[in-house]
Amino acid sequence: MFNIVLLSPEYPGNVGNIGRTSVLTESNLHLVRPFKFDFSDKALKKAGIDYWNKVDLTIHDSMDEFLEFIKDKNFYLVETGTDKKYSDVEFKDGDYLIFGREKEGINQAILDKYNEKIITIPMTKKIDRSLNLANSVTIVLYEALRQNNFNF
Repeated sequence: MFNIVLLSPEYPGNVGNIGRTSVLTESNLHLVRPFKFDFSDKALKKAGIDYWNKVDLTIHDSMDEFLEFIKDKNFYLVETGTDKKYSDVEFKDGDYLIFGREKEGINQAILDKYNEKIITIPMTKKIDRSLNLANSVTIVLYEALRQNNFNF
């Protein structure tokens, strides 16, 4: 089972899509506060997220708490700006796949501290944007699942 981590997510639609992906792949979803949107049951229902009760969810109150939580676990930071492709990694059951905010990505201090853990999804530079967060999660997660024979 893999762990999807969203650092201070900004858009409920992305979180909802990623939550659905986590349910359908039996992955755990970790959200790290602060959130940039209303995370109430009412807001989730309004966004059409009627499966939220099936999400295996852990909420971390801060980045410091989360970093302490994963200190002895294997993880990868999915971000632009590295030559190490996600497809070059040998993913293992239980790995944590960490994704930053939609607009800002992962904090530079964290990237600097864990430089050897950064992996990227190759893409062209035709526009000054990256892939959508929910799409990026799915790409990396399904490679990890493929490497582990979709063992869920």
